[in-house]
Order: sequence, then structure tokens, then C-alpha cells
Amino acid sequence: MQIRINKEIQQYQEGIFMGLSVRQLLCGVLAIGAAVGLYFLLRDVIGRDTAGWACIVAASPVAAAGFFHYNNMTLEQFVWASLRTLLLSGPRTFRSENVYERALDALGKGKRRHD
Repeated sequence: MQIRINKEIQQYQEGIFMGLSVRQLLCGVLAIGAAVGLYFLLRDVIGRDTAGWACIVAASPVAAAGFFHYNNMTLEQFVWASLRTLLLSGPRTFRSENVYERALDALGKGKRRHD
């Protein structure tokens, strides 16, 4: 019998149902609900086959949101951080700096013109 122990304690997730966390389970239930609701709305309008594909396309991002982690951020935190970076950061300018020339100036051996 093996007992799984995480190397990093912060990566621990308590499994509620079949090893899924509450977040993953909630996003899965919401994805299923969105897919079923969308299917019943669209099956008579665009046909069963196309409605099935529309359900997959609509439910996939909702289900993936429960499993998304990037740099210990959930999807909502990642989207908010990305929007803040893109929209609220000012213009970025590049200024080069010659470290070698600055070091020579500090030593008193900077560029000297020979007239």
C-alpha cells in the first residue's frame, strides 16, 4: 500500500468527489449544465449534430477553468493580472546603458578627444 505525499505542502488539494477539488467539481457541473441547456435551446434551430458540437465548444472553457493553474493562480486571477498588465501599465520605453563606459568614467579613463 502506498500513501501519496506531496513534496510541496502548498500543492495539496483535498478531493471531494472522485479526487476532484470543490472548484473542479463546481466547474464540471456548470459545464454540464451549460451544455445541456445549450443543446435544448439549439437542437431544433440548427439540428442535433451541430448543437452537439456547439455544446462541446461552449462547455470546454467552463470545464477547463476548474483545472487551470499558472504560477499558482487560478483562471480568474490570471485573467485579472493579464488585464492589469495590458491595460493599466504605461508605455514602456527602452533606454540602453553602457555599463563599460560608465565604469571607465568612474575610473577617470573615459573617452577623451584628441584634438
